[in-house]
Amino acid sequence: MAASETIFRHWSSPAWTGLWVVLMGVALATRPLLPVDETRYLAVAWEMWNTGDLLVPHLNGEPYSHKPPLLFWLINLGWAVFGVNEWWPRLVAPLFGLANLFLTAGLARRLWPEETGYARAAPLILVGGLFWALFTTLTMFDMIVAFCTLLGLGGVVRAWRTGAWTGFAVLGVAIGLGVLAKGPAVLVHVLPVALLAPLWGRRLNPAPWADAWRRWYGGVVAALAGGAAMGLAWAIPAAEAGGEAYADAILWGQTAGRMVSSFAHERAWWWYLPLLPLMVLPWVAWPALWRGLRARRPAAGNGGVRFCLCWFLPALAVFSMISGKQLHYLLPEIPALALLIAFISGRPRETPGAPRRDQAVPGLLFAVLGLGALAVPIVAPPDARAALGYQAAWGWGAVLAAAGLAVAVARMDAARHLAALAGLGAVAVITFHLMARPVVSVAFDLTPTAARLAEWERQGVPLAHFGTYHGQFQFLGRLRKPLAVIGLLHPDVETWLERNPDGKVVSYHRVLPDAAKPLFTYPFRRGLVVIWDAATMIAHPGIADRKS
Repeated sequence: MAASETIFRHWSSPAWTGLWVVLMGVALATRPLLPVDETRYLAVAWEMWNTGDLLVPHLNGEPYSHKPPLLFWLINLGWAVFGVNEWWPRLVAPLFGLANLFLTAGLARRLWPEETGYARAAPLILVGGLFWALFTTLTMFDMIVAFCTLLGLGGVVRAWRTGAWTGFAVLGVAIGLGVLAKGPAVLVHVLPVALLAPLWGRRLNPAPWADAWRRWYGGVVAALAGGAAMGLAWAIPAAEAGGEAYADAILWGQTAGRMVSSFAHERAWWWYLPLLPLMVLPWVAWPALWRGLRARRPAAGNGGVRFCLCWFLPALAVFSMISGKQLHYLLPEIPALALLIAFISGRPRETPGAPRRDQAVPGLLFAVLGLGALAVPIVAPPDARAALGYQAAWGWGAVLAAAGLAVAVARMDAARHLAALAGLGAVAVITFHLMARPVVSVAFDLTPTAARLAEWERQGVPLAHFGTYHGQFQFLGRLRKPLAVIGLLHPDVETWLERNPDGKVVSYHRVLPDAAKPLFTYPFRRGLVVIWDAATMIAHPGIADRKS
């Protein structure tokens, strides 16, 4: 029996599937759709459903060029089967997250077929990581891109090991799906591995391609062409239908803008580096990883290790050079780190005391996090403790602290360390959701405001939004008409009020102005979302401005 098999022998798909189910159940039960990203994506899907235009996504009546349509298509597909609802859109991206656990296991089996324990460990490392566990509950595009990345890299390894062109076909399909999910960025995640095959291929195993690099790169080019054809099959008709500005945005503007001079999330080149340890918590605090790293240094020539490094390092370098940066851009690279952690830590322990230290250090880390949560009500402003429900942190912080201490002092064999720490990671994310529920369920829930707008829309009342609008009320209120956007270019406010004296206007305030009384107010973030009557705004010019 191989060393990794001895350590990880107990764990298989029910373990990581169970953690995913619990995470998603808690997320759905405790958290509303979060503005502006989740509400915006559902607004685009809703407008696609409402208008029947599956080719060009729209947001508030305007072509939406920021993202391709795959997520919106999948949401509409589910609505066609289950009817329009909120739970299906919130499951689409997380279901890809669940599929990614199985794809990671499959990739581990292809990279290390003689060490089946790695395939059992890597998915638990993923779902037990705080960064991955949190993002797997969100409706975002990056988990879908991670799926395309894992699918494509599985095709790369298949092509290398078997010499079959079907591996390149899988890579091409993965590239095409990735382009339809989030544009050409998928190439950053998959192309370097295929191009750097000379660095990992011969170490992985003897293969038909070892002396046939022209054929290998011909297969890569063919896969790239096939993926591009899939993307262009949508992009070209969409560009013709959406107009010149939309065509420029989807074919060039979005990708070039982020690479050259970001119009959003612009940060320094080194921004990712200090955050990487946080992205692999709690495993960065696992002594087994560091002890294994010292023992595994001669294994740097292992083909699977080189494969994962050729996956992670080029992507990190490219995203560091790109102007716009967000943590979740690196989400497709986290499985590479999970595979490396499984490989490094999956070795026999040499001293009897090592297993206890392995669980004690990360267990105490979680205990400290729990104690930190206990301190939240103490450091929160007195008037916010009751208003925002910070007192919930007492109970759930105590739960996390107790769970961390229990793992730290328990006696477990090495085979159960991994599951215990993965379970603690899931408990931490669950605790975060439960702690945040009193705040998030009020301060981030736009449903009451959307319901009021929907009522006025049914009555034929003109509606407007003061300032930039991200569609946050469209799906929540099932609105069928766009909201007029005012307050961006003088004199659009005066013009709209003059034309719609019976209209209603949504605005946001930290503190409610004393000059007049609004029709509706509701907590939002650290302030209020407010609805004004047009007559009030005419009588009190400038009252909708946040600075008023």
